[in-house]
Amino acid sequence: MSDAAQLTRTEVREAAEAVKAAIDRHLEAVSSTTEADDPAVFAAYEELAAAAIHYDQLLYEVYDEVTPFEVPGDGGPGSYRGPQEPEAISVLIRRDYRIADPRRLRAQAERLEDSLGPVPGQQEGVRAAVGVVFGEYEPDEIAARAEEFGLEEADSTLWVTAAESGEPGEWLSEPFDSPDPHLLLCRFDVSEVYDEDPDEE
Repeated sequence: MSDAAQLTRTEVREAAEAVKAAIDRHLEAVSSTTEADDPAVFAAYEELAAAAIHYDQLLYEVYDEVTPFEVPGDGGPGSYRGPQEPEAISVLIRRDYRIADPRRLRAQAERLEDSLGPVPGQQEGVRAAVGVVFGEYEPDEIAARAEEFGLEEADSTLWVTAAESGEPGEWLSEPFDSPDPHLLLCRFDVSEVYDEDPDEE
């Protein structure tokens, strides 16, 4: 084995040890904190994510293997393994909402659907109202008018991944298979955690 190959394998081993050490520091931070949004936990999380990404990249370069772990926001060099000129893209969007005002949601649905009628309980009313509102409005309009519909925006993410051109309807039976992070072209996340400044504590 050449000195260069030995050095590269040594780097992989060192990266693996760095992941182990980062896991220990993260666990220590999580188990010893007494406050929500502890900056020490956030820092340990970021350190662990960086160590895992570095190890995954070296593992792929040297052994052509990957780990089973997916680190949110992994956009580092070498993470993309799709075609350089994709022939198609998939846009994957997840938006979460808290139902802040069930009565407002129900009232909006009743304005749209006269046949909705009275329901036995609030939960049944929410289910029916969600179906009416989301059947009437496009997702982007609901996002823009969430408060009007009694909804409160929570986390959201948008992924754009490389894809292959397919036949119409071929993936509709299983539309929510987990996307391959190595085909990720770009990603945009919105969450309250990004609005918090640890230095304000």
